[in-house]
Amino acid sequence: MKTLLAGAIAMAVMANPAQAAEWSAKEASIVDIGAWTARGEQEQLEKSFRRGFDAGLTLNEAKELVGQLYAYCGFPRALNAATTLMKVADEMKPVPGRDHTPFAADYDALRDGTANQTRLCGQAVKGPLFEFHPQLDEYLKAHLFGDIFERDLLDWRTREIVTVAALAARPETAPQMNAHIAIAKKNGVNDAQIAAILRRVQCPDSPAQLPADWSPIPIGEPNTAYAKYFIGKSYLAPLSLKQVPSFGVTFEPGCRNNWHIHHAKSGGGQILIVTAGEGYYQEWGKPARRLKKGDTIAIPANVKHWHGAAPDSWFQHIALEVPGIEPSNEWCEPVDDSAYAAAISK
Repeated sequence: MKTLLAGAIAMAVMANPAQAAEWSAKEASIVDIGAWTARGEQEQLEKSFRRGFDAGLTLNEAKELVGQLYAYCGFPRALNAATTLMKVADEMKPVPGRDHTPFAADYDALRDGTANQTRLCGQAVKGPLFEFHPQLDEYLKAHLFGDIFERDLLDWRTREIVTVAALAARPETAPQMNAHIAIAKKNGVNDAQIAAILRRVQCPDSPAQLPADWSPIPIGEPNTAYAKYFIGKSYLAPLSLKQVPSFGVTFEPGCRNNWHIHHAKSGGGQILIVTAGEGYYQEWGKPARRLKKGDTIAIPANVKHWHGAAPDSWFQHIALEVPGIEPSNEWCEPVDDSAYAAAISK
């Protein structure tokens, strides 16, 4: 699931790289509420409700989010979430906020839900699955897109944000997540914001020190498997393991890898695409080059080199492994503090 999410994040970013992933603190809490409700993690969910109330979420909005999520997470997780919400509300006494507007006297769940579904998706929703199981089709139209989406306490954009977050948190709901990503984009959530939702859900423990406008490429997990070849802490996120293997690599300030060589009989080597922050790249016998977002480095096979963050900046790049014959990596000596200082001072 993490590889699938990483690929979805990368695709969203590359589709519209100039878009901004701007979030309010309230919207960020809504993403967290969706993810932790879906995972059933009550301790984290409690913290998310508290952050939401501190950021201006009303009690009725929080209740509406839990009501929305029952349709995607099931009654057991929604009931548990409601219990956690009740506890937090009793302690914090959040602003109740307004309630939803009563439905019109002529409201018809199936008719109006079908119309809502069509507007949300941009077209009428049909298919062999719904022909095979018309009962579920009716439930979707009448109850989900009617009784739930017809309520005006949350707008459709907000409903899609919390829904995408919930579906991204569960490995078995990837097809539904992709469907709701498409719906979210039709209802005001841009590609960069989709990528930010997926990254936040995938990497809830990513470094808090990262700037607010950080790249939506995933941070990934602590790079423990290769930690012995780095000075400082780094994070690794597989983006794709097919065709051209690609990885997101994030370095804390001052972190750098050892001198190393990508060997190959022919072809091979590596391409680095800088996605955030500032760092350095150096080949053996040459001066170090300062790197910034948008820079690309083509590293030939059999060339000794190192790369890493500037001392005053987090740094991230995508590493593309160029296919070659008999490729291998050779890790060499560390870039110690004196060598690092000398390299970046020139």
